[in-house]
Amino acid sequence: MSDTDPIPHGLPMERDASPFDPPRRITRLREARPVSPLVFPDGHEGWLVTGYDAVRQLMADTRFSSRQDIGILHVPFETPGMPEATEPSPQVPGLFISMDPPDHSRLRRKLTGAFTVKRMKQLEERISEITEQQLDKMARLTPPVDLVKEFALPAPSLVICELLGVPYADRENFQANSAKFMEKEVNLDDKMAAYGAITAYLAELIMGKRAEPGEDILSDLARQDDLSTEELTGIAFLLLLAGHETTANMLALGAFALLEHPEQLAELRADPDLLPDAVEELLRYLAVGDTFYRYAAEDIELGGETITKGSTVIVSLLAANHDPRRFDNPDTLDVHRKARGHLSFGHGVHQCLGQQLARIEMRVGFDGLLRRFPTLELAVPVGEVKLKTDMNIYGVHALPVTWTETAR
Repeated sequence: MSDTDPIPHGLPMERDASPFDPPRRITRLREARPVSPLVFPDGHEGWLVTGYDAVRQLMADTRFSSRQDIGILHVPFETPGMPEATEPSPQVPGLFISMDPPDHSRLRRKLTGAFTVKRMKQLEERISEITEQQLDKMARLTPPVDLVKEFALPAPSLVICELLGVPYADRENFQANSAKFMEKEVNLDDKMAAYGAITAYLAELIMGKRAEPGEDILSDLARQDDLSTEELTGIAFLLLLAGHETTANMLALGAFALLEHPEQLAELRADPDLLPDAVEELLRYLAVGDTFYRYAAEDIELGGETITKGSTVIVSLLAANHDPRRFDNPDTLDVHRKARGHLSFGHGVHQCLGQQLARIEMRVGFDGLLRRFPTLELAVPVGEVKLKTDMNIYGVHALPVTWTETAR
């Protein structure tokens, strides 16, 4: 089979080159045919888009719909992976990531004030306090420790819980259910049970905030009478899930990548002013939220191909971020690179609402981790690090690390 033939039986996701590079098959497809036909498990054909220019064009074109109630595949709430073919999903109130304008615009507009660059910068001091407190706890432990459990997951979870007004004491419940929801191979009943448990919890929380609002984002939204409880619950689910899952995986996988590139790590330690560029480069290089689905609402020309109306289209942000037509030596991690323009936060109307918050959390997180643990290293061989190939957001299940000294 040539690299220009339709891909049979789903999306090749095996990271066979390194834990950080796109699958070789995806890379070869991007070079040969950036917009490639794809055969889904039930036999119908769709498309896979891997080239940077084509991905950017597609994500800016609202004729490529995000609505799952018009798509051929059942793809619950924009989660990546290869789902089973079934009936289109109904629209879920509040999940604006799966909506098109004007419904998308109405809900997203409610949140833009909460996530402005100015407001996020005002939060930076509090984010630094939370990060340092978590690093203090980790420094008191006897290594080796799991960096995911002790730092990468709790730090962003504390931040998003405080920002939204979700009690951090309830984290075990929603983290367990969100992990189940993000599993690729879990059956649909179990996935929806996990989703139902989270949304039932959030609905009760929101009703409490409507009765007695506080000083947090969900309370601000609860004060708006034109948002139904169902819509508020969907918004809360989206913000809570995205607010801790993506940043937690970036912190853990980013630390893994830096430890596996000691020369880059040394340069970052020697010059902390490189951190803003390094964060952008890690975002580009790793793209933990890789694949997204769109549905052609009409016949559309893209990358020299005709995407016919009704076609399911899969977008690979990781492949686009590693496109040599856009980035020199793209499979090389380079903390000096000016990587702005990467697509890890998406592009167009669905570009990540919380991207400035994520940037601050990563900059503060990596700064604190590298400063406080100058001798940090992996505590197990690289091959023993368990990768999240079974999850819809990429990362590591655990990252055992050790150190010989700490610093303030």
